[in-house]
Formats: sequence, C-alpha cells, structure tokens
Amino acid sequence: MDLPELLQLSGSYWSTCTLHAGVKLAVFTPLADRPLTVSQLAGLITADERGLAMLLNALTAMDLLAKEADTFCATPFSARYLSATSDAYMGHIIMHHHHLMEGWSRLDEAVKSGAPVRRRSSHEAGAAERESFLLGMFNLASLLAPKVAAQIDLGGRRRLLDLAGGPGTYAIHFCKQNPDLTAVIYDLPTTRPFAEQTVDRFGLSGRITFSAGDIVSDAIGTGYDVVWVSHLLHSEGPAASAAIVAKAAAALNDGGLLLIQEFILDDSRAAPLHPALFSLNMLVGTPEGQSYAQGELQEMMKAAGLRETRRLEIDLPNGAGIMAGIR
Repeated sequence: MDLPELLQLSGSYWSTCTLHAGVKLAVFTPLADRPLTVSQLAGLITADERGLAMLLNALTAMDLLAKEADTFCATPFSARYLSATSDAYMGHIIMHHHHLMEGWSRLDEAVKSGAPVRRRSSHEAGAAERESFLLGMFNLASLLAPKVAAQIDLGGRRRLLDLAGGPGTYAIHFCKQNPDLTAVIYDLPTTRPFAEQTVDRFGLSGRITFSAGDIVSDAIGTGYDVVWVSHLLHSEGPAASAAIVAKAAAALNDGGLLLIQEFILDDSRAAPLHPALFSLNMLVGTPEGQSYAQGELQEMMKAAGLRETRRLEIDLPNGAGIMAGIR
C-alpha cells in the first residue's frame, strides 16, 4: 500500500455514507421511473434543494445516477438494484450496513473493553432495524442460494432443517431444487411473519413450515436427513458454537448430512480479508461472536461425532465456505 491508497482508505466512508443517504432517502425509486429536476425530486421526498443537489451530483460522480442539463435519472444498474420497485432491490442489506455504522465508529471502545457497543440486529434492535436485517439477509441469500442449492446433491434426502433460517431463503431454494424435499425453518418467534410471507410468495407453504424457538436453549427436534446452518455460528463464542453443532448433529438421522456455511478464516486467522473484518463486526455487536477458522469448524464437527468432514468445492464470495459432515 502507498500513501495515496492509505488516504483513500481512510476517507472511503464518504462514498459509503453518500450511498446510504441515497438509499435511506429513496432517491433512486422515482428516478428509475423518469428524469427529474432537483426541485421536482425535493418535492417528492421532502428534502432541501441545496442539500439534495449536492447529494445527486455526488451520486452521479459515483456512476449511480446520470445527469443531463438540469435533470437526473437512475442508471440501468441503480434502477435494478437501488429502486424499491425492482425485484432485485438491494436496499435492505444496504440499510442493514447503515445501521451497523454507529457501532463500527466505536470499534476502539470494543477493542479496549472486549464487549459489544451496539445492539444485536437479530435480537435486540427495533422493528425497522430488525426488518432491514432480516430482509437484508434475504437480499444476500437470494443471490447465493440458487447457486448453492444447485451444487449440493441432496438426492434421496426427504427432510431438511434450516437452523436460524430467517426468511427461509435456503430452505426455499433447496426445496425448489429437490422436488421430494420438505423443510422446517427454525428461528426466533419474531422471524415467523417474514419467513411465512417469503415461503408463501414462492408457493411452498405446503412443503416448508416454521418452528419457533431459541436455538441455544430450546429443543430443535430430530429426524432430519439434512441440517443447514448458515451464518449462525459467528454470532456465538466457541463453546456455544460447539454446542449448536452438537445439537444440529443430534437432530440428524443416521447417515444424515450437516452443512455449515460461514465466512471462514484460514488457520492463521489473518486471512482472507472479509472474514477477518467480519470478526470485528461480531466484536462490535455480540458478547462472544467471531469468525472461525476452517480447522476450528472441522474440530467442532468431529467432536459432535460427524465423519467425512470436509469443505465443499463451491466458490463463494467474501471468504464464505461450506463445511459438510455425515452422522
């Protein structure tokens, strides 16, 4: 890294905050329909014209808007991903990132104390923040779940548990890929409305049900051929994560398959970059959460009595990987 790169890194939050403001103010949705002047858009979203002009010019400089004379419009990219009327809208995950920023600004405090400095989006946040978290997870999972489901052979397996499944995105795509499969989404009671609405939207209410409970303290059931655990362990410390893996393994039939998806560190714990940064995200927001190394996950699975533990050869972004083991 050279000095210009260092300074660009230090100030990169300017661009981040500009994007977040654009999404939070919903400027992209009307601009995806038609070009508008600053005055016209300010009237629609109730904003100051001077401030809005600065924001729109900056978003244009970031190639997220196009400007011609005194009008602005969405680009094809921003119309697809940043307009709330688009089926590919990514605004929920962007707003989840926005809600994380205040805690990240206090990272030094978390490092000194070893304790979280913000509320957990999945448990303690208000309704709007929790909705951004759940629908943001749906945003991300919707990009990856079809690819993952197509590359994992669940032939002959009939019953799947999606542990901490949120809106049930992976359960949905595993069932779409495997017509003989049924699934149960297990998550907190507050997640039920999001999950049931999502499942119904895909026409799978007859094959996918919801079970409410606390994964750490409550029973999760038995008799499953597959248990899918996606991005759950990082929210807990090593002891609780090992207990979850053991509980998941115990829910399997003999010969059942446990699948764990996480942002996986290499065994040095200093790479890849995203899992290393994600560990800090867990420091800021959870009492004991962290990213785990591949060897640590494999040891948890072996301790739970699983055999043939391995990392699947599926290329996923941001250092994500899927561990598999057989009961």
